Amino acid sequence: MNLAKQEVTSLLDKLPGDCTLEDIQYHLYVMEKIRRGIDRAKNEGTIVQEEAEKRLEKWISK
Repeated sequence: MNLAKQEVTSLLDKLPGDCTLEDIQYHLYVMEKIRRGIDRAKNEGTIVQEEAEKRLEKWISK
């Protein structure tokens, strides 16, 4: 079984029996976003908390 199929099977085993297709789609979406973030951090590096806060200041209104 390929990795993607294993991940989906594992996810389905963890979700409650009465979950909806929308619940499944949401969890798959979150898993993919996390995977992409981890891959991006490995490839492009990360920044320290202070730098992240500095960059966010221009977007956050106080």
